[in-house]
Amino acid sequence: MAKVLVVEDELKQQLIIFKILKTLGIKIIFADNGLEALEQVNRHSPDLVVLDIIMPQMNGYEVCRRIKANQKTQAIPVLMYSAKEVEDCDLYWANKQGADAYISKLCHPHELLNTVKWFLRKQSKNLGNYA
Repeated sequence: MAKVLVVEDELKQQLIIFKILKTLGIKIIFADNGLEALEQVNRHSPDLVVLDIIMPQMNGYEVCRRIKANQKTQAIPVLMYSAKEVEDCDLYWANKQGADAYISKLCHPHELLNTVKWFLRKQSKNLGNYA
């Protein structure tokens, strides 16, 4: 079963993301802040990290940078998922930290769902699992 780590400090957003992703039949793990996110990455080795940017204790850019700098976790795709509209400077900084994709929380839920499915297909050896 695929595992997705969702790093989000707001409970309302966690519930929204959970409702969107639960249709995939995957294990969804949550972290409330950047430090907890790094612990969960090491504990669960998720297939994907959906990562908020503005969080307490450590922002999403730093979390992404640390995931991508660690040999054991650098292959885990990171999807930056921000409340901001996507702007060139945001894409630049996300890319500079090693993020694999960036979408806005203002997007249609299907965009998040389709992006997660794409990454899970890419990570999966059995491509039919998330069609």
